Amino acid sequence: MNHSNPPLEMSFDPKTIEHLGSKMYSRIPNAIAELIANAYDAEASRVDILLYDTEKGKSIKVIDDGHGMTYDEININFLRIGRNRRAGGETKTYSGKRRATGKKGLGKLALFGIGKTIKITTTSKNSERETTFTLDWDKLNNTPEGKPYKPKYEIRNCSKSKQGTTILLDDMNRVSPFNEVDLAISLSRLFNCFDNEFKCYVRLNDGKARTIDSKLRYKSIDNKQFKWIFPSFCKKVKDDYKNKNLISGKIISAGKPLKPELRGITLYANGRMVNYAEFFGVSESSHGFSYITGWLDVNFVDDYDPDVIATDRQSLNWEVAELPALRSFLQKIVRKIEVDWRKKRTKKRQEKIKKESGIDLSKWYETLPLTIRSNVETLVSHLTIDSEQPSGKEVDIVKKIHDLAPEYPNYHWRELHPEVKVASETAYQNADYYTAFNEAVKHYVNNVRNKSSSTAGSDHSMMGHVFGDKKLLSVTKNFKRPDGSNFGSSTLGNIENGQRELSQGVITGCRNPVAHEEHADLRDSGLFSEKDCLDALSLLSHLFKRLDDAG
Repeated sequence: MNHSNPPLEMSFDPKTIEHLGSKMYSRIPNAIAELIANAYDAEASRVDILLYDTEKGKSIKVIDDGHGMTYDEININFLRIGRNRRAGGETKTYSGKRRATGKKGLGKLALFGIGKTIKITTTSKNSERETTFTLDWDKLNNTPEGKPYKPKYEIRNCSKSKQGTTILLDDMNRVSPFNEVDLAISLSRLFNCFDNEFKCYVRLNDGKARTIDSKLRYKSIDNKQFKWIFPSFCKKVKDDYKNKNLISGKIISAGKPLKPELRGITLYANGRMVNYAEFFGVSESSHGFSYITGWLDVNFVDDYDPDVIATDRQSLNWEVAELPALRSFLQKIVRKIEVDWRKKRTKKRQEKIKKESGIDLSKWYETLPLTIRSNVETLVSHLTIDSEQPSGKEVDIVKKIHDLAPEYPNYHWRELHPEVKVASETAYQNADYYTAFNEAVKHYVNNVRNKSSSTAGSDHSMMGHVFGDKKLLSVTKNFKRPDGSNFGSSTLGNIENGQRELSQGVITGCRNPVAHEEHADLRDSGLFSEKDCLDALSLLSHLFKRLDDAG
C-alpha cells in the first residue's frame, strides 16, 4: 500500500445508497446498463459481461477496454455521489468523439441493487499503475452519518499498454438462475449505441458469447410487415414543431399482434433509453397499436436545462416546459402511422386474397347492389384489418362469402327465369349483357306470340293486343284467395293491365334503345348501362313468370 496517497473517501448519508442503489436498480439489466454507459463514456470499444452461476454461488464480471481511471479520478470523480459532469461542462468523452451519456453521478450505486460486494480494478491509458478497491454494502451502510466511507484499496504496477476497468459483483441477492439470452435482449432495449466501434457481449459460465445489438430488440418478431423511417416520415406530419427534423429512427409493424412488452415507441438520447416504449397518451383502443413498435432518437432532450431525464430513465419529465410540444408531435406521428398501417395492411391482405383466391375485392364490390355491398364490405374488412385468422384462413372465409354473394351478375343469374337463361346464357356468361338482354326480349316476344296466336303487327302493338283486362291471355285467372274467394276485380284488372304496360315498356324503354344505339355509347354515357340490362332481365323474368300462369 502506498501511504503517500491521500486515503480514498466517499461522503454520503447511508440512506442515499439504499434509495438510489438497492431500491432504484433492483433489476440486473438496469444495473448493468449503468456499467455499459460508463464504459461507453470511457470510449471503450468492447464490453464483456460474464455471468457465473455455479455451485459456489453467483457473480457477475463486467470488463471494458476504455480509458479507465487514475487513483485521483477514482477519488475525486467516481467516489463522489451525485457529481454532475455536465455542470462542469463535460458533454463529450475523452477524445470528444462521443457524446457523454452520464450526467447525474448516481449510476455507480446501481450494483448495490443486486449485490453487496463490488470489486473494481482499473488502470488509465498510458498509466503503469493499476488500482483495485472494494465497495462493501454492509460496511458502507453502517458508516456513521456524516462520516466518509473508506473502501479498501490496493495499487499495483502494470504494463503501460494495459487500460480499462473490470468490475466484479459478488455476494448477490439473486436466487433464480441467470439467463444470458434474456439479459442480452433486455440490454438491447436500453441502448441505441451498439455499432462497429462499440461492441458488447454477454456469456454464461464462459460459454458462447452472445452479441448485444439493436437487432435483438426485434428478433422475436418473425413477420415484420411495414416500416416508417425518420426523419423523412416527419415531413408527412403536418406540424411546425421546431425539432421535427432532428428526430431519427425507425418504427415497424408486425404481421401478428406483439407481446405487450414489445409494443410502443422507445425514445433514446445519445445512445441511451430515456423513455420506455409507449404511445405518448394516444388512445390505444385501435387494433393497430398491438402491432406497432420501434424507436426514435431525440438527442436534443439531453441538452435541456432543467434536466428532463429521470434517474431510472423510464420516462421523460413531460411537465417541463420544453416537452409538451414534443409530446404533441409524437402523438401526431403515432396517429398518422396507425392510419397508414391500416391502409397498408388492408392493401397487402387484399393482394394476398386476390392472388390466392382470384377474387379482386374492389371489382367485386363495384358489382354488388348497395344493400348487399355494405354487409359484404364490413365482413371482408374485418378479415383484412382486424382479424387474426391463421394464415390462409381468411382466404377461405372470403371465398365462402363470395359464394354467398358473388359478383352481381353471378348473383343475379341465380334468380332469372329459366326461359331467360335459355335465351341469354351464352352472351351472359361472356359478360355481354346487352346481347343477353336482346336475346331474352326476342325469346319473350316469340313466346307471347306463340301462346296467344296473336297476328298483331309490331311487338309493341302485339303486347297491347294480348295483355290487359279481358284480352287474349289472362295472367290472373288461376288465382284465388287462400279461403277460396275471388280477388277484387280492381286488383285483377290492375295486374292484367300491368302485364300489358310492363311488356310494352320493356320493348319501348329497353329493347329499342339497345337495338338502335351502339352499346359502347350507352354503356360509357350511362344512359343505359350494363346494370340497366341486368335489371331489365329481372323484369323479363317477372313477365315470363306471369306468362307461365296465363291462359
